[in-house]
Amino acid sequence: MKKDSRVSAIAFALLAAVLYALNTPLSKAFMEHVPPTFMAAFLYLGAGVGVGILYLFRWREEKPSERLTKPDLPYVIGMILLDIGAPVFLMIGINLGTASNASLLGNFEIVTTTLIALLLFKEKVSGRLWIAIGLMTLSSLLLTFEGAGSFRFSLGSLFVLLATCCWGLENNCTRRISHKSTYQIVVLKGLFSGSGSFLIALSLGEPIPAGAYAAGAMVLGFVAYGLSIFFYVRAQRTLGAAKTSAYYAAAPFIGVLLAFAINGERPAPAYFFALALMLAGTVFVVYDTMVKHHIHGHTHVIVHTHNGTTHTHVLTHAHGHDHFASEEKHGHHHEVYLNSAEHWAAHAKDAQCDL
Repeated sequence: MKKDSRVSAIAFALLAAVLYALNTPLSKAFMEHVPPTFMAAFLYLGAGVGVGILYLFRWREEKPSERLTKPDLPYVIGMILLDIGAPVFLMIGINLGTASNASLLGNFEIVTTTLIALLLFKEKVSGRLWIAIGLMTLSSLLLTFEGAGSFRFSLGSLFVLLATCCWGLENNCTRRISHKSTYQIVVLKGLFSGSGSFLIALSLGEPIPAGAYAAGAMVLGFVAYGLSIFFYVRAQRTLGAAKTSAYYAAAPFIGVLLAFAINGERPAPAYFFALALMLAGTVFVVYDTMVKHHIHGHTHVIVHTHNGTTHTHVLTHAHGHDHFASEEKHGHHHEVYLNSAEHWAAHAKDAQCDL
């Protein structure tokens, strides 16, 4: 992994966090005029339509190999279904509670994303990242309970936590196809997830909001969901699901600051202690991602048979390894994968290095 690509990926993840941070406080304001499920629908529809318009000017530049294909369908379907449930739960949670509380609880998404990445998809999680996750989770829990002296979850908090669980699994589904067209991913997320939420809103009998508020919600969706998801997926290509989610943890605290300014909410004393824990966790994430790498080249020899004739291909390339790895010459066993993401995962396992 080149240093420049890591820096760009980190910038994309942080930009995604800043854009998404607009979602909670502004959605709270909009929901004085837009019911929660319709709000979720218009946010995703705005993302799909906005990025879809951008895609009209860029689709010819894409390589055919970047576009989604039939093998990607299970992850696309999972992504869409989870993106129907998550924003609906979030809007209900915001409507029942405060925008600042909902923003901070978004950090629980890091935990679900990382655990699913580790247990289901076997993505490597370093000790440094586990420390960061622990600190960030603790900072969230400090402000999860209802009242200063209460250990009872608020109903709004429970819905927000349910949303983060959906998004944790959805992040990992998206990670499986993050090497494909980012435009296609966001457009499919937006249009299909938004349409699903729209149908749910109609079935629940929610009143259809005025056109001006619906249009405003869609503009917010384009910025806070569409562009945010776009940069998030681009960051995942390099950082993986767990590390991208950890950088994305800046979003809840930015959202809280915006809630103070936009919604007139005021910070409790525990907020500042939670912020200190979050900053400490961020230091571990940055160090884990920006650790020095050394570069070396090596060769793959691929032998296969086609039409009765044996062919041999020699592929030479270089890649980075953690600087704590041995500098001695060493060999690797490789198997050939059609999917490049699977290839690199196997390579990391064989080389016993942190790519």
